Formats: sequence, structure tokens, C-alpha cells
Amino acid sequence: MPEGDTIFRAARTLNRALQGRVVTKFETQLPQLARIDDDSPIAGRVVESVDAAGKWMRVYFSGDLILLTHMLMNGSWHIYRPGERWQRSRTQMRIAIYTEPFVAVAFQVPIAEFHTAATLARHASLRRLGPDVLSEDFDETAAVERLRSRPDLDVGVALLSQSLIAGLGNVFKSEVCFASRVNPHRKVATLSQVELAALIGDARKFMTANVAEASHMRQTTGRLNPAQRLWVYGRGGEPCLVCGTPIESRKQGLDARVTFWCPACQPLAV
Repeated sequence: MPEGDTIFRAARTLNRALQGRVVTKFETQLPQLARIDDDSPIAGRVVESVDAAGKWMRVYFSGDLILLTHMLMNGSWHIYRPGERWQRSRTQMRIAIYTEPFVAVAFQVPIAEFHTAATLARHASLRRLGPDVLSEDFDETAAVERLRSRPDLDVGVALLSQSLIAGLGNVFKSEVCFASRVNPHRKVATLSQVELAALIGDARKFMTANVAEASHMRQTTGRLNPAQRLWVYGRGGEPCLVCGTPIESRKQGLDARVTFWCPACQPLAV
């Protein structure tokens, strides 16, 4: 599933390409969007801006119309020049926004809705979002308190709960826990204030670094070796880059997302 850094970069790219452009054509394979386009055409509107909120993306058109999308597991947005060959099959296209210099294409995006500012403000999923790790006004103290509000959850589950902290996904969950030396299977109730603050601080640090202009590959270790760019994620059975202990992994939570950790650097007992 694309994480918050992926959505942030995609929104930034779309905003640079489309902001201030007039839509010359709008295509969609999604009936709910086609109905709105039939009644109130998108072509002729101006793309005012594109931004991200956690794992959601919002495209603002003139005339109080907002396209809200979520990529879930397999969705992606691409930018092309008019006439340029698409990298994915047209059968996977769900939305295409045409302007004179660029075409933005959403492939296999499963959730897409049109809203006005009023209906977007009432959107249940957006209203439930916790502080966005990549927001300029991200409040680390408030995020710590959000985590503390669910003492019953495993740390790894809490970090993926978008109602507590928005933007983190499965890769950063494991990486943040390792950097903070917190076992992801501990309950939030067992964490000290220092440990909670470390989790939030490392989450902010990693996510911010991975949306930097020079960032092309997800990275948490700072090492040049591509095989060592992540501390634990995807490295089950391999030696820990700090102590050499084999990295462990197992499914966690109701969604059964695989979590990775070092049993020596991140002991369960404290």
C-alpha cells in the first residue's frame, strides 16, 4: 500500500504539473464520477491546487469541485505529455485529466469521489484523521497524546491507525520502531514518555527525509549500499545492521500486516 510519503510526492508532482491549468478533457471509467461530469463538466475548469492529507489526495477545481482519491493497495497517478505512450494499460485507467501541457492519469485507483468544500468537510474518514506526519503544522506533542489515548493497542498497530497518526504505513511502522528501539508488539500502555516522543520524532524525521527533493528511493539508514537502505523492513532472517542478530517478522493486527524487528535491539520485556 502506498504510504504517506508516496502520496505527498504524487500530490506535489500533480500540483506542479496541473496548478493553474485549464482542463481540456476529462475521462473516467468510474460511473460515480461520470455522472457528475455529465451534469457539471470538468472540462473548462481550472485546476486550482493538488494536496495530500495522510493517504488521501485532493484535486481542487474551480467552481467548488474537489476530486478526492485513495490509492489503497495498487493505485497510482502518472503524469504524461499529450500523445506520450502510457506506461500502463488503458484498461487500468480510472481517471484522466487533460491539460494542454500535461495529462494526469490515475491507474487502478479504487476510491474516487467528487465533493464540494461543504461535503468534504463532513467526510467521515477525513474527519477521523489524526495529525498528518508531513503537515507543516504537525504537533508532535498532540501526536504523542493521540498514541497515549489507545493504551490497549500494540505499538505496531497504533502507528498504522490513521485516526491516531496520519500517513505512516507498514514500511515506516517497522523502521520507526527500530530507530526508537521499541518492540512493535509492546502495548502502548507500557511505553514511557521518552519512548512515545522518540516514536513520533523518528516518524516525523523519516517521513520528512523521504519527501525531500533529492529522495528517489525510500531510505532510513543513510547508508549508500542499496541492500542496506532500510534497518529491518523486508529483511526477515537477515542480520541486524547494528548487532547482527537475525531480524524476525510476523503478521500483526487485524489486517495481518507483516512487522519486522530485531529481538536484541528491541526486546519485548522492559
